[in-house]
Amino acid sequence: MPSFDFSSFKITPFAILDILLLAIIIYQLYNLIRGTIAANIFIGLAIIYVLYFIVPESKMPLLAGILKKVADVGIIAVIVLFQQEIRRFLLLMGKNASLQRNKAWWRYFFGKVETEKNNYARIKPIIDACKSMKQTRTGALIVFAKYYDEQFYQNSCEVLDARISKRVLESIFQKNSPLHDGAVVIAENKIKSASCILPVTEKADLPAQFGLRHRAGIGVTEANDATAIIVSEETGEISYAKQGRIKMDISFAELEKLLNKDF
Repeated sequence: MPSFDFSSFKITPFAILDILLLAIIIYQLYNLIRGTIAANIFIGLAIIYVLYFIVPESKMPLLAGILKKVADVGIIAVIVLFQQEIRRFLLLMGKNASLQRNKAWWRYFFGKVETEKNNYARIKPIIDACKSMKQTRTGALIVFAKYYDEQFYQNSCEVLDARISKRVLESIFQKNSPLHDGAVVIAENKIKSASCILPVTEKADLPAQFGLRHRAGIGVTEANDATAIIVSEETGEISYAKQGRIKMDISFAELEKLLNKDF
């Protein structure tokens, strides 16, 4: 049975830093898999590893041998089973370290901060389209991608590369439009693509009334550095998804505030 020599472990500033960094990483990983099927897989793997450490090899050689084989390929199994969560974790780390994310600070220090008036002019067509679709109860899914991953989006989308306007968004999501069934992706201040088929979230604790549109809106924000607006076809309710979490039934004032911050 494997053992660890605790006598070689000494309390030093670097040891404390080591523990703190490990705790932060574990906490971030917990946030990524919380409420998903991956959490159940993780529990299953944890049980196998606990058994591996406590099963006596001399008395139960068959079970101990099987558990040893599983433990030997543990890293490969983790990569295969948690590839989606690992991708999200790396995206989270890259997003925090990215120079793109810090451009706003450079603009601030060099006096090039975009005025609220100009920013509102960018998001006004989107808000106006959401108001119209809320009144008519037109289902919609609008994704705001900070980095447009052509391989991820274009494989299942119709490429538009169009200027953002209220009429264009309304026409795309009209029930008779051939592009209405799917998501619109906005990036680089343009409607890059429409009718996108997106991966749905694997979270098991979502409200029963959530359909594929809501699940896709949450799923795309889990897998990419993106946010999403969802307009419910049944109720007209507007929801906002970010980093795998969703705010339901938000007001247009809240929507404007969120878009000012994220878009």
